[in-house]
Amino acid sequence: MLRAEAGGFLDLCDNPDFATEVTLQPIRRYGFDGSILFSDILTIPRALGQDLAFAAGEGPVLGALPDHAGMEDRLASGQAAVVLDPAYRAVSQIRGALPETTTLIGFAGAPWTLATYMIEGGASKSYAATKAMAYGNPSGFAALIDLLVRSVAQHLIAQIKAGADAVMIFDSWAGSLDQAAQLAWSSAPLKAIVRLIRQEAPDTPVILFPRKAMFAARDLSGFDALVSLQVDYSNDLRSASALEFAAIQGNLDPGRLLGDRESVEAATRDVIGRVDRERSHVFNLGHGIFKESDPDAVHWVLDAVRS
Repeated sequence: MLRAEAGGFLDLCDNPDFATEVTLQPIRRYGFDGSILFSDILTIPRALGQDLAFAAGEGPVLGALPDHAGMEDRLASGQAAVVLDPAYRAVSQIRGALPETTTLIGFAGAPWTLATYMIEGGASKSYAATKAMAYGNPSGFAALIDLLVRSVAQHLIAQIKAGADAVMIFDSWAGSLDQAAQLAWSSAPLKAIVRLIRQEAPDTPVILFPRKAMFAARDLSGFDALVSLQVDYSNDLRSASALEFAAIQGNLDPGRLLGDRESVEAATRDVIGRVDRERSHVFNLGHGIFKESDPDAVHWVLDAVRS
């Protein structure tokens, strides 16, 4: 109903009042310990001057990759920040409306994942155009990644200044890379972003999510005392918990929520049992919830966790 009232998905993101309401709804219903800003990772490419639309039933559609100099100018001049400002206003409103004990998490997409959308023009299964640039024009691709590192860092710092208690960086397609490329195009940019954040927000927790990319996760282990690792459901939570992170977050398969109550609670207890009680563990799904899920299944998960 809110989406229809707003006029479309991007209209929801661009309206702080709507974004605030969408963010608060699950907190009212489920009483989660943490809340994450309602927005989209592709607002950064749009802020850098790339056309963006969400076609019904087709997902995001992006225009041609803008001229690099033009994107640099939009970032340096503050034009990009103006486009992203509704997110910062939403963060302030959400923080004011949340209980003090509920953590507000800001977020952004990681450079590799953003680059795939920007170069492919949308979602992809092979990332052929992106890899052609990464491996065929490494200097040009490195320049794009560097631009995105700075863009993501600025976006997250602005969310922190607006009231976010922690920030999360989603590298959803990091698992499409081999070992060397995970280190070059996933973990190295993530480290660079965290270092830039630390210049402005030395004490803010950061959650990294290199999805299906344990080479990157291992490389990220131990480089910052306030960094936590989100683990996707295809990776072993017990092994991940042995890595040096402030906390491990994850990793129930969202598909498990399509089962009956008994199976949902059993799967939840199984995830909890994979992490030693002495280890800091933020229980979470291992990826986004399915729209087909029964909303009550979330209550079953929470009942199992809280018991």
